Amino acid sequence: MTPTRRLQAALLALTAIIVVGSLGYILLGFGLLDALYQTVTTITTVGFREIHPLDTRGQIFTMVLILVGVGTAFYTMGVLLETLVEGQLVDVVGRRRMERKIAGFTGHTIICGWGRVGRTISQYVEGQGQDVVVIDIDAERLASCPHPYILGDATDDEVLERAGVRSARAVVAALDLDASNLFVVVSCRALQPELFIVARARVDANEEKLRRAGADRVVNPQNIGGARIAAFLLQPHVAEFLDVVMHDGSLEFRLAEIRIVAGCSIDGRSLRDAHIRDQTGALILAIRDVDGTFATNPAPETDLLQGQVLIAVGTEDQLQALTTLVGTGA
Repeated sequence: MTPTRRLQAALLALTAIIVVGSLGYILLGFGLLDALYQTVTTITTVGFREIHPLDTRGQIFTMVLILVGVGTAFYTMGVLLETLVEGQLVDVVGRRRMERKIAGFTGHTIICGWGRVGRTISQYVEGQGQDVVVIDIDAERLASCPHPYILGDATDDEVLERAGVRSARAVVAALDLDASNLFVVVSCRALQPELFIVARARVDANEEKLRRAGADRVVNPQNIGGARIAAFLLQPHVAEFLDVVMHDGSLEFRLAEIRIVAGCSIDGRSLRDAHIRDQTGALILAIRDVDGTFATNPAPETDLLQGQVLIAVGTEDQLQALTTLVGTGA
């Protein structure tokens, strides 16, 4: 039996004892209030004198009430105390276990704000096998959070530290107010200069402010939503295909981005000489240069250099082979 059910059973038994005791004293000639008072003082062993003198029947009834009622009252108090203490202990132990788990994370994603946007982000991030830590100031909203979380203000440096910001890979500032997201960006950039930060903006004019504060990317959900609707109107099949490739996972092929590291076997070679398609089977759709510009459908003569990001499509095995080739020089 769970602590809650034990408490419910104990309270029901105590209520039954009080009702039976009060009825018994009423039958012995007590008024309703006097009968209730006599019953409560008897089963709680307060020890006040009887309201009215008791005859033999009253004495026998009182002795039986003491034997049954006192034990029930003490049991109920004990279960109540146990439930309260266990609840607090479970809460404390659970928080400490969660904090220890978070402390062991490396390369995780911190999502500040457990609203609709935060929940959607967590589904896709977790779907890619990455650990997620959530920060929110609303305990009621966090009650439904399936990820390790920190209850607190995401604009507070101490809360960000507890979420493991120094060992995180990325932070998403998805709070309701642009000003709050601005504080999160500034704090995270100061605590972890190499962190990848994505910020949510509600007002177009605040997007540049968030970038100046240190956000690597700024997203306006309203604008993105409008663009998606337009894409479905104009090119529905293309839009649905990209959704499936990026998020669904039901297709064999998917998209990936892979950064070229120094010293790997393709660093300094042309796309033709690297023989990426022959070695891995993956197809290079675009190359992003270190200055942020894209070269789509790159020519075979395109040089592959350290720091560039390859946008590739292929199967899981093909993309893993490309990652090994580009990232380790294998």
